[in-house]
Amino acid sequence: MLRRNQRGFTLVELMIVVIIVGILAAVAIPMYQGATERAKASEAVAALGTIRGAMRVYFAEHGTYVIAGVAAGDQVTDPGVLDVTDTDLLGRYFSTECYTFDAVPTANAFDIECDGAASTAPQAGEVATIVRSIDQNGTISNS
Repeated sequence: MLRRNQRGFTLVELMIVVIIVGILAAVAIPMYQGATERAKASEAVAALGTIRGAMRVYFAEHGTYVIAGVAAGDQVTDPGVLDVTDTDLLGRYFSTECYTFDAVPTANAFDIECDGAASTAPQAGEVATIVRSIDQNGTISNS
């Protein structure tokens, strides 16, 4: 009897390939999602750096971080607060409404928070859970 050449993959070989692809996807997808969140949050971190620079200029000019009339929750772009405008902080994911004083600035300290839930930017829905803050030392933290 002549034997024909058989071509193709067996069912077992195909199942092994499917299992391997599934394992790779299970590892790669969470890593990808974390990377995209960090990338989106980098916009907030850059804007917080701009605000930190404005706070340092204010401190150099006045010798204190205390800004008259500023309360916790006030926006950093409010008139007469800092030399930071709405256009300085406007981005794709975070808008100026996100950047607020987390507490009243003291003589030697300040804490400013960026809360993605307050954003009205075009892609705001993608950053609703992202919160970053910065203090007078330039320390950026995930709140």
